[in-house]
Amino acid sequence: MSDAVLQLSGISKAYKRGTPGEITVLSGVDLTLQAGEIVALVAPSGAGKSTLLHIAGLLDTPDAGSVRIGGADMTGQNDRKRTATRRRDVGFIYQFHHLLPEFTALENIVLPQLANGISRPEAETRARDLLTRTGIAARADHRPAALSGGEQQRVAFCRALANAPRLLLADEPTGNLDPATSDTVFATLLQLVRDTGLAALIATHNLELAARMDRQLRLDKGTLRPLNSAT
Repeated sequence: MSDAVLQLSGISKAYKRGTPGEITVLSGVDLTLQAGEIVALVAPSGAGKSTLLHIAGLLDTPDAGSVRIGGADMTGQNDRKRTATRRRDVGFIYQFHHLLPEFTALENIVLPQLANGISRPEAETRARDLLTRTGIAARADHRPAALSGGEQQRVAFCRALANAPRLLLADEPTGNLDPATSDTVFATLLQLVRDTGLAALIATHNLELAARMDRQLRLDKGTLRPLNSAT
């Protein structure tokens, strides 16, 4: 598929327990994400959603199966190649914002661009544009401690999109926010993703938020299937 941004084929992953034996987290998972598609990943705690996101984002390797990003097979690639692809093509958002406390909102968005070889003037221009899109341009010079929870997470969204990735992976991106703030911030995230046309895989426990995405998938007992399919 020419528009496939992420292709997971036959992904399996198991971890050793403290006693002899293994616990299988993923078992033959297949997933394809197209450019411009937003997919919800719904899973109970401990079902393996973070493991799946880490494998998709090249932070972990599967025991079996292949990962393709933008058509490039990352299976067996060395750390340098995986890091370069991850920096260029993948954006991450976590439940907690993980902003650098000593830097301003603007600087938190500029820094990953500098690491990717972007000039400071260009990086600052893009950072200000992203802050404007998320409605917090006036907070550009504030450090994280001076921002509300919703504002901090919006900065984290901007940082994830700073290098114009092909793929966005989000793990409970509004899980630390109250319901009203969560709804507003999530709407901002969806609009950002749709405006940029990237592919997004967003893990959430919130079925109302999941329903606002293009597809809803459930991860359970190591397998991936449509949310409303029969068990």
